[in-house]
Amino acid sequence: MNNKVLVVEDEQSIITLLQYNLQQAGFEVITAMDGEEGLGKALAERPQMIVLDLMLPKMDGIEVCKQLRQNKVDIPILMLTAKDDEFDKVLGLELGADDYMTKPFSPREVVARVKAILRRTSKKEANLEDTTVAQQIVIGPLRILPENYEAYFNEEVLDLTPKEFELLGYLAKNKGRVLTRDQLLSAVWNYDFAGDTRIVDVHISHLREKVEKDSKKPTIIKTVRGLGYKLEGPKHYE
Repeated sequence: MNNKVLVVEDEQSIITLLQYNLQQAGFEVITAMDGEEGLGKALAERPQMIVLDLMLPKMDGIEVCKQLRQNKVDIPILMLTAKDDEFDKVLGLELGADDYMTKPFSPREVVARVKAILRRTSKKEANLEDTTVAQQIVIGPLRILPENYEAYFNEEVLDLTPKEFELLGYLAKNKGRVLTRDQLLSAVWNYDFAGDTRIVDVHISHLREKVEKDSKKPTIIKTVRGLGYKLEGPKHYE
């Protein structure tokens, strides 16, 4: 079983702290101290999870994340940042990071998030091994096969990150129901983000670019002002 976690961080004290706590939790830990080394180890070792610092020598975390996603490597990424600048967090998420944490952080919190992400990964792998015909969710031009982790729009496959797929699937299973940002955080991210709902907005925006004819005038994933979001089929498809 692949139980490797790659930690890419340029501060030795943080590497030592994370390595100790992750190993105590039963993980095999690989480390790298700059972005180029981290990218190389990610491609060579194919860990189950990457804990990636934003500010790194040689190649920053955003570029590492970008190159991994461009190469269709969908290993979950937990991004670490010492900055409070929201732009950096949002950019990281838009480029394919699954989650982020701001320094300083509790090593126990890092381990908790890693475990939560790996639980979702295990579920995905189990579903992919299921050879039975997957139940489909069809909403207008959108077709989702939850057990196969596949989604289509007008019968063209959608290139979704794992987190985008889970969010789309949850919205689809609750078609027509208004879901608050906190509900989506709890259901999709399986973690209490203490009201930090920007992560939901970023992923909704990303999904709209992929499933809407005009992402500025959404007809499938709709905003319910003051409440949250709901997914419904456009009228001319139903």
